[in-house]
Amino acid sequence: MILILIAVVAGGSIIAVIAYYIARFMRGSVKLSLPHTAFNPGDSITGSLDLQTKKAIEANKLVVGLIGVQVTKAYEDGKTRRRSREIYRDETLLEEAKTYPAGYSARYDFELTAPNTNAPEFMSSPLGQTLSAALRLLSNRHTYLDWKVQARLDAKGIDLGASTPVTINMSKLV
Repeated sequence: MILILIAVVAGGSIIAVIAYYIARFMRGSVKLSLPHTAFNPGDSITGSLDLQTKKAIEANKLVVGLIGVQVTKAYEDGKTRRRSREIYRDETLLEEAKTYPAGYSARYDFELTAPNTNAPEFMSSPLGQTLSAALRLLSNRHTYLDWKVQARLDAKGIDLGASTPVTINMSKLV
């Protein structure tokens, strides 16, 4: 009886995930384009995003941002445990609330700035200290930073989004 219950729950979860992605696909898409994916502190991150709708979408906002996540892997009792914590987010608003008609297509150019880890005021800030500490962890843990540029159409119902991993040279912190 328990096996049947587990199979039903697992099957329902798989169907729910598939339904979500089909519904998202049916609404439209967001595609990111970045000419470069490696940056130094303080560099401009330029790119564009293409928004296409298949159905009318009532949106709250269209944003693009740079996100930094501290990832820590710990090896304990023969198992790897992974913890993630967002430590940086810088978003730019491209459009405020708007209703996009079905068949809408547009390109939006954007520019973000990589955190300037060489600036003394940055290093004395809580974020600078957090980044520095994350890269200096010594124990049985392995810590690194994952960076990405993320575009998101925050909409009523299902959001549309895309992200691209980027590299920011943080060697000055070590």
